[in-house]
Amino acid sequence: MARKLLERRLADTGQRLKQLRADFQVAEEQFSHFSEEAEDARIRSLVSETPLAGQEHRQANKHAESMRRHLETLSKEIARVENLQNELLDQMAVEK
Repeated sequence: MARKLLERRLADTGQRLKQLRADFQVAEEQFSHFSEEAEDARIRSLVSETPLAGQEHRQANKHAESMRRHLETLSKEIARVENLQNELLDQMAVEK
């Protein structure tokens, strides 16, 4: 692969990795918030024992679970892009 193309792909990969890590950090903060909210709703549900409180708990729990899955997806994508970056760096080292 031409060196210029490798450098361009490496720069693009670096930018993508930077964005993914920023997205992951935001998602972690949101997950923390939703988890706390779900725990509060769970406690309210246990104390009040009303159908509405139970429904609020289930909804809050769904939000937290959805954000957990999003974090997992981001984590896998970060690992994939890091592997790609390592492959590109290996290719550059071989060409030298």
